[in-house]
Parts: sequence; C-alpha cells; structure tokens
Amino acid sequence: MHDDQALFQEAADAIVDGDITRAQEVARMALARQIDPMVMLEKGFIAGLNKVGDLFERGELFLPELIQCAEVMKEVTGMLNAAITAEKKASAGKVLIATVEGDFHDIGKGIVVSLLKAHGFEVYDAGRDVPIATIIEKAEELQVDVIGTSALLTTTMGAQKDLEDELRRRGLRDKYKTVVGGAPVTERWARRIGADAYAEDANEGVKVISELIKSKG
Repeated sequence: MHDDQALFQEAADAIVDGDITRAQEVARMALARQIDPMVMLEKGFIAGLNKVGDLFERGELFLPELIQCAEVMKEVTGMLNAAITAEKKASAGKVLIATVEGDFHDIGKGIVVSLLKAHGFEVYDAGRDVPIATIIEKAEELQVDVIGTSALLTTTMGAQKDLEDELRRRGLRDKYKTVVGGAPVTERWARRIGADAYAEDANEGVKVISELIKSKG
C-alpha cells in the first residue's frame, strides 16, 4: 500500500510538471500493478490537476503551463479509462459538458470529464468557448440526460442564464437536467437562473449529476 501511495504522488507530480512521458510511465505501472484505474485517477492524477489549479490561481503557474498540464491529464485519462472494466463502463447516463462562449479556461472541465468517465458516464466534451446554440444542438443530437456548463469568469456567467432561457424558449427545458459550475458560480446563481443544480468542484459534480439522473428516472 505504501508503494501505491508513492505511485499516487508520482502521478500527481507528473501532472504538476506537465511531464507527459513520466505520466504515461506511471499510468502503465499502475495498470501493471492492477491498481484500480478509477482510484489511480482520483488519488494520483486528479490530485495533481487540483494542485495545478491552485498554483494557477495563486499566479505561480501560467496559462501555457496550465494547458500543458491539461493535455497530459487528457492523455493519461484516455489510457486509464480504456482499462476500466466493461461492467464499470455500463452507462450511468449521458452528459454533455462545455465551457461557455467567451471563456477559454477548461482545466476544471477536464477534471469533471475525467471523473465522470471513470464513474461510468458517457461524456461528451463540447470543448471551450462554446455558443449556446451549439450546446443545445449537440444535446439534441446526442440525446443526453444532463447539460453541464462551466464559467470561469464573471463576464461569461451570463451565458449560463442564456442557456436556461433558450432551452425554455425552445420548449426543451424539461427534457434536460442542467448543472452549472466554475470559480465565480454559486448555489445562489444556479437558483436565480433556474438551473437544476450547482457543483462546487469535480467530486461534487459527479455526485450531483448522479443524483440528477436518478431523479430523471
């Protein structure tokens, strides 16, 4: 178990350093040791990505480094998700995740996507700077259960309200559950705009989305 803890730390360090080669090596070592891929993601790589987010907020890490860390995370998430057993991959529901138009930050969204996939959800990552019309069109095309949007700037939060309004205008609001998140977003904001739920962080996002899908029946 001590060795596993050391590997978790190595995984976190590889993400913080933006070292894709080392991250891939650690992921392969975890699979060789038959460590649960979900556990490896949560205790190792996602722990590292959370630290990256903290460093960025404190101004100790800059955007190019942040993007590199996120790319490394995507790579190892793909490796580990490929190893998750078929039983665990039985779909827990379909989720569309997007960072709203005008917002180019997607590290938090990347963590949410990684965790949701690890927990058996079918996740469609629409990317960043995504217009409301595109989000709705994609949700309709894929017939998802939940639409999750992230806004990392106070100037882009309004797009989350625009999504709620547009879904109502098109008569689609009751078809989807909506969850909002991002640094400036609050529970109060979610209630004000009429979203179904608010998630403070990635772990909370998984829990909230699970509950929303169960309530959807």
